[in-house]
Amino acid sequence: MLPNFTKPVAKSQAQLGLIAVVLMGAAVGIALAFQHIGGYIPCKLCLEQRTPYYIAAPIMLAGFVLWLAAAPAYFVRACFAIGAVLMAYGVFLGVFHAGVEWAFWAGPADCSVTVAAPTDTNILAAIDAIKPPSCTEAALRVLGLSFAGWNVIASLFLAILAARAALMR
Repeated sequence: MLPNFTKPVAKSQAQLGLIAVVLMGAAVGIALAFQHIGGYIPCKLCLEQRTPYYIAAPIMLAGFVLWLAAAPAYFVRACFAIGAVLMAYGVFLGVFHAGVEWAFWAGPADCSVTVAAPTDTNILAAIDAIKPPSCTEAALRVLGLSFAGWNVIASLFLAILAARAALMR
């Protein structure tokens, strides 16, 4: 049975929401560190998997701020519930991308295969010829999981955390 969305939000719920925001920021930070420090260029699907984090974190932070401002409980709970739904969508995106990497199904047609840089010295021609990384090849696997696989785990954990913050009694 779902709780009444007008019931007051407990401190522990608000703290769960804030923890989820911090973990979302950490997940995005890790992805950006692998990109900018580690040199792992994200493919189209990798970039799409970041979108739920970019949207959910500010909404959930707004929920925490609304709780601090003693706003009506349904606003706070709604923010946390939206965060949970967005992270559940992140699970879907991660499963889809992992399935593309394992060749369970085809990826988007515009997620191209990596090609070698042209041998000529014309830099402008090289920019047009170089394609982004392929969605079908995992750049790195850790404990058997690619970045997409780890995103499934992170998104699922964050969806559960956000849902708990929204639905606790």
